[in-house]
Amino acid sequence: MRVILVLDWAYVNGGQAKVALDSAYALKARGHEPIVFAAVGPVDPALQAAGIEVHCLNQPELLADPNKAAAALRGIHNREAARALHALLKAQPRGETVIHVHGWAKALSAAIAGPIRASKLPVLYTMHEYFLLCPNGGFYNYRAHHHCPLTPLSLACLATHCDSRTFGYKLWRSARLGVARFIQRLPATLGDIAYFHPFQRAIIEKHLPASARLHEVANPIEAEPLGEKEDGAAGEIIFLGRLSEEKGVFLYASAMRKAGLTPVFVGDGPAVPMLKARFPEATFLGWHDAKGVRRRLREARALVFPSLWYEGQPLTVLESLSLGTPVITSDGCAGRESVRDGETGLWFRHMDEEDLARAIRVLMRDDVARAMSEAAYRRYWTEPFTIDRHCARLEAVYGEMLARKAA
Repeated sequence: MRVILVLDWAYVNGGQAKVALDSAYALKARGHEPIVFAAVGPVDPALQAAGIEVHCLNQPELLADPNKAAAALRGIHNREAARALHALLKAQPRGETVIHVHGWAKALSAAIAGPIRASKLPVLYTMHEYFLLCPNGGFYNYRAHHHCPLTPLSLACLATHCDSRTFGYKLWRSARLGVARFIQRLPATLGDIAYFHPFQRAIIEKHLPASARLHEVANPIEAEPLGEKEDGAAGEIIFLGRLSEEKGVFLYASAMRKAGLTPVFVGDGPAVPMLKARFPEATFLGWHDAKGVRRRLREARALVFPSLWYEGQPLTVLESLSLGTPVITSDGCAGRESVRDGETGLWFRHMDEEDLARAIRVLMRDDVARAMSEAAYRRYWTEPFTIDRHCARLEAVYGEMLARKAA
């Protein structure tokens, strides 16, 4: 098959691009012909080394563009992206080509909808975040710090300042989604949707067109079987990730204090100054590269994943389990889908500091920590989230789409 991978970046700058480009390498190795179409450069040299065709517009990311007015217009309708994508798709052979969109909101814009419809090629969209359905991409109120129950683009939605930036930015994002939905018809164009797990499906399904076809496709993670830990009760109960309020960092620190333990943070982010002021006893280990992250997770007794927003598929949780480290996660975020409550970790009530402290105390029992460490490792490696498993699932979905189009 020929697979046109459409995304904002032509290099790895986060989870979305990493999944897309890793799938490109794996699809190439499995005998397919992936082609990458992206807005923001530079192009990752590994793509060229793998012999993968890349079409990159070398545009700046919207937030990095010094010309804010031009960026605002380009974010709503990227004319250059539409023209280039139209030319690329027009040249593709029918019957063997599929389009797979991984991202559009940070550079490409909803202008990709027109060329995709005109091509009449089957298209799959991976719901890495929620910009296709929600103005701020999270179904989350960044001001009040809770899940947002409002209908996207309703009057109540438009009147609510929920954005992580300014209210003006919220209004611009609402205008962008309005154009994407009602003028570009992007949600209707992306008729096949890949979601990660049932928790995410329950969030998105009610906001999608009735004609949408949904496919469960879990993301891959990089992990290696190191064997069970020598002592699953060793180490500390840590937080690892971006240190920002929506990630639940204050909830974690408060619960650790209640449990009589020192909060240990691995990562960096905008909440660090306030965390240091409110929790002077906390330990801050800073940003780590991928190897350092794996080492910290392997050495930890448990990982706490207290995110306040829904999340997509938190790979940190899966990576922790693959290393034999149990996870304590909120039952109101996607982390719960990877954790078997009472077996490979614990759930706590969403945003409930007392219940999180309770779960932390449970994991401080050595017998519980050891049993959950063994179960986490065994359960993960029974059916690991490998890139080959991911691509086999993609092949099945792509094949179904091509067969439907042929029929």
